[in-house]
Amino acid sequence: MKDCVNIGLLGVGTVGSGVLHVLEHNQAEIAKKAGCKLEIKKILVRNPKKAAELGKKYAVTDNFEDIVNDPDIDIVVELIGREHPAKEYIASALEHGKNVVTANKDVLAKYGKELFPLAEMHNVDFMFEGSVGGGIPIIRPLKSCLAANRITSVMGIVNGTTNYMLTKMLQDNMDYDDVLREAQEKGYAESDPTADVGGLDAARKLVILASIAFNTRISLDDVMVSGIESLKLCDIDYAKELGYTIKLLAVAKHDEEKGITVCVRPTMLPVEHPLAGVNDVFNAVFVEGDALGEAMFMGRGAGGLPTASAVCGDIIDVARNMVHGSTGRINCTCFDEKHLCKLEDMLSPFYIRLHVVDRPGVLAAIAAAFAAQNVGLKKVIQKQMVGDKLAELVVITYHVSELDMQMAVQTLKGLPVIEEVCSVIHVEDDRVE
Repeated sequence: MKDCVNIGLLGVGTVGSGVLHVLEHNQAEIAKKAGCKLEIKKILVRNPKKAAELGKKYAVTDNFEDIVNDPDIDIVVELIGREHPAKEYIASALEHGKNVVTANKDVLAKYGKELFPLAEMHNVDFMFEGSVGGGIPIIRPLKSCLAANRITSVMGIVNGTTNYMLTKMLQDNMDYDDVLREAQEKGYAESDPTADVGGLDAARKLVILASIAFNTRISLDDVMVSGIESLKLCDIDYAKELGYTIKLLAVAKHDEEKGITVCVRPTMLPVEHPLAGVNDVFNAVFVEGDALGEAMFMGRGAGGLPTASAVCGDIIDVARNMVHGSTGRINCTCFDEKHLCKLEDMLSPFYIRLHVVDRPGVLAAIAAAFAAQNVGLKKVIQKQMVGDKLAELVVITYHVSELDMQMAVQTLKGLPVIEEVCSVIHVEDDRVE
């Protein structure tokens, strides 16, 4: 029986440093839980200053080959981030028969289809709990604890930057530009925030969650993505008046007949929904299964120590499997080929904000344009005047198809009485018929 498991660590940034801290600080307890001692055998460090500092305590190298070709290293922990060379390092480690732990959502979302067969071929573990939701346990529950369920829906707030921004817009009445600037100053948003505010970060995480939940391979191209860049403070305020809050929501749903829907977009949630109360930089994932019913997993979705917690949990799991000679037990679970839902079958209510000419007959023209595309109107509210000649209208529809809504918006934009279609926001509300 193995009494010591050796780790090769790639990257000592925020998360990598957190992993070193957790493994050292909780060393004795982790060894008892794993059933063996865990040691950092070698660290890949490219920064000379950091290498000199770490070299006082650990063996360091600037050459990946020194790690992958070391026969004593059992687990390669990839925490360098981005797609390349992380993808090549992971593939090489698996091909050399090394177990791999990563938190790299970019690589998993794009190259998982290539990497999982390598792990299976070499009978090693490939674990990635830290790739979605930081310290929140969600990958393992979907793969193991909820394996007996048919999962019908996974909805999540999986980007802390945008959730912080939307919380500040709601609670402090700050507009988008001001709250983005504050998020950058506090380190919650990158200098280039495009991946976060544009929804791409959340989409990558949704690809991972949906692939596991529905046991089929979902690609990034399958996800409908829109971000919060065009969201206005008045939309936040109007949503509150209507009993909703707006979140950047990652949604995956499976209907046995219609197929799978995967989308990331600003979404109005009833204030009573469990996800509506998840604020600031916190993340949460809401799961529905046929046996489980509903469950929500919530916690800190980013940061060195929360993500390190998930990474170290994976390391312990791999070590346990090595002790008992059972690595490679749970590999890729995408064993089905399920189809995507067509736009005409994707049904939901919508919120639309319009600037229209303020004169008699305008409401009738707008209602006729909606009706022509099979869009039923639940509420039409005139909010305020915009200048001297325009009125602002807010519309809530009944459940309509994505395709009909897209066609209705195009029709509205062509009406002479419509100055601007300002916002179109999905509403997640089963109370609306």
